[in-house]
Amino acid sequence: MQATRTPLPGERWHFQHGPIDLVIGAEGEAAALAAAHQAAWHRMQSILAELVAELPRLRLPVTALPDEPDEPDELWGGLRGPVARRMVQACRPFAPVFITPMAAVAGAVAEELIEAYRGPGIRRAWINNGGDAAFHLSPGQTLRVGLFSDLSRVAELAARGGPALDGAMAIGAGDGVAGLATSGWRGRSFSLGIADSVTVLAASASQADAAATMIANAVDVDAPGIVRRPACELRDDTDLGERLVTVQVPRLAPAQQAAALRAGLALARHCLAQGLIRGAALVCQDAHAQVGLCERLQPLEGLAA
Repeated sequence: MQATRTPLPGERWHFQHGPIDLVIGAEGEAAALAAAHQAAWHRMQSILAELVAELPRLRLPVTALPDEPDEPDELWGGLRGPVARRMVQACRPFAPVFITPMAAVAGAVAEELIEAYRGPGIRRAWINNGGDAAFHLSPGQTLRVGLFSDLSRVAELAARGGPALDGAMAIGAGDGVAGLATSGWRGRSFSLGIADSVTVLAASASQADAAATMIANAVDVDAPGIVRRPACELRDDTDLGERLVTVQVPRLAPAQQAAALRAGLALARHCLAQGLIRGAALVCQDAHAQVGLCERLQPLEGLAA
């Protein structure tokens, strides 16, 4: 299995290697863009092998890994690669609550590759790794991002021409944001909670990824009809072991939706106060809330004003 790359309309690229599936866009001077794309492609080809080599330790709780060493060349809990180290750094602030570095893997990969675009001649760039994104904005540049919360309707809406966004906002170079991630029980990764979606803005993509995972886990309530199963029964390579993950959520009463949202909102506000995130948008069926920069979200078709 080798990495592949395919040009896309709009001067974008699709890079894929095993589970790593990236859409890359960038704007700037032609020569600078060509050099950045080539540098990103060169780096892409080695990332998966690095992560696979370190996978046993990356599936451990961060509490089982030693602290960062004083010397940068020292092994850090046996971890050598910069992507693996980013994953640990992003997840460690949530300990002692259970979290493994794998909670930040998608964001950390996007974050590693966006470094290729942080140079002269690049106005802005973005790397979307399955919904977890890293971006670079030079001074004065902005990036518009959209929120789509109901993943259960992706196929239906795609047949009608594409999903309708719930909300959108602009992020500026001065906002201190370089990463965005979304988590929820309907997503491609397991969740312990019942959030339809939790979208987080942070200073890096790995930080956003870890925080979105934990805040989505916190959006929860005990209610009849919620079905949970051990993660290891659903996927034999999961880092969650026998922990119960959400596989079905019935229609909840408004009070139950609100209670679940409050639990997640408390963690989101704590993360904001600690500087771990710059904003978050939480959705649990009809209940939704925004904190920090996500208060700028302008509702479109889905969320109420």
